[in-house]
Amino acid sequence: MNDSPYERFEGGDLILRDELAIDRTHLANERTLMAYLRSGVALLIAGVSIMHFSSAGWFWMVGLACLPTGIITGAIGVTRYRRMNRLISLVRLQSKTKKSGAA
Repeated sequence: MNDSPYERFEGGDLILRDELAIDRTHLANERTLMAYLRSGVALLIAGVSIMHFSSAGWFWMVGLACLPTGIITGAIGVTRYRRMNRLISLVRLQSKTKKSGAA
């Protein structure tokens, strides 16, 4: 046969749909991480900008509140990404061990 990336699915051991679902889940997890990081950076930039260009005291407080919120948002995103990535890797490992155990 030719060198197809889907050769391993022809024996009926694994379902291609399930393998592709794991790949989609991994990509969605990466997109979620990027969204968290983008939001965190936006909050940091907004906080610094508000503090730099404002003259009223309450604007300064809003800017100061944006800084830790941005950092916390980024940290939550990284934590969630690592946890989901660990679970996705566990599912991939289990599917590989089932495949090697059945052979």
